[in-house]
Amino acid sequence: MAADTAPETARDEAAGREAAESGSAPPASLLRPVRAGNGFEETLEQVLQLLRLGLVPPGERLPAERELAQHLGVSRVTLREVLKVLQDQGMVESRRGRYGGTFVLPRACAVDGSDELRRRVAAVDVEDTLRFREVLETGAAGLCADGLADGGAARLRAALEATQGARLEDYRRQDTLLHLTLAELSGSRSLADRYAAVRATLNELLDCIPLLVRNLEHSQQQHAAVVEAVLDRDAEAAREIMREHCAGTAALLRGFLA
Repeated sequence: MAADTAPETARDEAAGREAAESGSAPPASLLRPVRAGNGFEETLEQVLQLLRLGLVPPGERLPAERELAQHLGVSRVTLREVLKVLQDQGMVESRRGRYGGTFVLPRACAVDGSDELRRRVAAVDVEDTLRFREVLETGAAGLCADGLADGGAARLRAALEATQGARLEDYRRQDTLLHLTLAELSGSRSLADRYAAVRATLNELLDCIPLLVRNLEHSQQQHAAVVEAVLDRDAEAAREIMREHCAGTAALLRGFLA
């Protein structure tokens, strides 16, 4: 990877700090070094997953190029090629100037999302996705209840608190972060990786149905109960509450898909 100029380094580092301060920086654990041979394809896969998870909201800036390239282990040339593809697809836009960078564009999905939802449903095996999600979620909850690493309890409480104080338009992002935190704290990198992928698929569907306040209130109660069970080291309760939570989401989706 070629050395960069000092001014460019300073700009990128400043942009990275601003992205982190604004809450748009994704968890570093979601980004892993790509393998040699398929650098472009695997970089595109990971950045697309970042967008599909909704962890960087529309209108917010992606982490600075230098930061992304370092996490992914690719050159900035490769990363820029990927960002150009996403820009051509209308998923991001590049802005110049002091406060420039690569910004996420709103997803093209109507409020009722009926046509777009049908298109997305046709592209995935919904029942398989829902079942696999339940397996991963209940497994993660049980593993977390068996014991958290140092700092895990504080991370979990913070993620739960963020969902409780989230604005309606930011709720799904915070909800995703809470579930990703549980997956990461399970101690299994493979589980966390697979959960991130299945959650991205799930969000493709959830983004096309309305946010229902009653459902969100119920979900919040279940979130709190799961976290309490984990912190009490009650693995059986954590798994059962999470199973009920997953079943609720599945029922909601099936209702809109029918």
